[in-house]
Amino acid sequence: MLIIGEKLSIIAKRVREAMMKKDKGPIQEIATRQWKEGSGIIDANIGPAEDGGEELMQWMVTSIQEVVPLPVCLDTTNFKAIEAGLKVHNNQWGKPLVNSTSNDPERFPILELGAKYDCNVIGLTVGKGGLPADAEERAAIAAEIMGRAMEYGLSLDNLYLDPLVLQIATSQDHARHVIDAIKMFREMNDPPMKTVVGLSNISNGCPKTLRPILNKYFYIMLAEAGLTSAIADAHEMAEAEQEKALVTEVLAGRQIADAAKMAEISKTIDVIMGRTLYAHSYLEM
Repeated sequence: MLIIGEKLSIIAKRVREAMMKKDKGPIQEIATRQWKEGSGIIDANIGPAEDGGEELMQWMVTSIQEVVPLPVCLDTTNFKAIEAGLKVHNNQWGKPLVNSTSNDPERFPILELGAKYDCNVIGLTVGKGGLPADAEERAAIAAEIMGRAMEYGLSLDNLYLDPLVLQIATSQDHARHVIDAIKMFREMNDPPMKTVVGLSNISNGCPKTLRPILNKYFYIMLAEAGLTSAIADAHEMAEAEQEKALVTEVLAGRQIADAAKMAEISKTIDVIMGRTLYAHSYLEM
């Protein structure tokens, strides 16, 4: 599983302040930690960056790659900032990843960039028509993105399909639709399409104590469905790998010796699959 380290996001106060001050220290510290914890790509999320986005993305890419021998995920809606980052990216460490194109015509030019620079591109299965209703609609959008990628000259080997993870606290049904979509995406091409999720979206809005539980078990369920990469916390995913055997046992309908862990896993699986309604106190019920 390829982990795309998620911690360098403008949403985080410390990261945002470092970006604004062009202070490499915190950026390089976080990037290095994510690399050592197992990330294979470092996400550089600079937000919309409407003013100064080109310079900021170049600064982020070069600052990260000064200390970490990994490719960077260029995460912004600013087309010019993406291209500026691609121009300075050190491809010695692997292909950059662009987040993202979609079924919105405004995002089609990202595919052109992907073909021009031979980089990887995330295809988010959403468009201007609103959120996809279920796995089938996600697969239909994915097919359109795949066809468009080929029209623009982007190899399907360079395309990562993203089924759009939503908050379980407000959109519970979508968790199982995402799992089903990953299975469908794998069947849409030979070899199977690469897939990616913004994993921690599942637990946005949940209590801090629940977030790692939901993230880890959802990750394992997606991995079982065939997921190939995740924008996630590498440290948290390393913990998930340690618990994978237990979760797999419960998914198979078998009991495990640790009763408390059994309850935690089974209740979380039931919430993710929509068999019980989500509530912040679901583990106590």
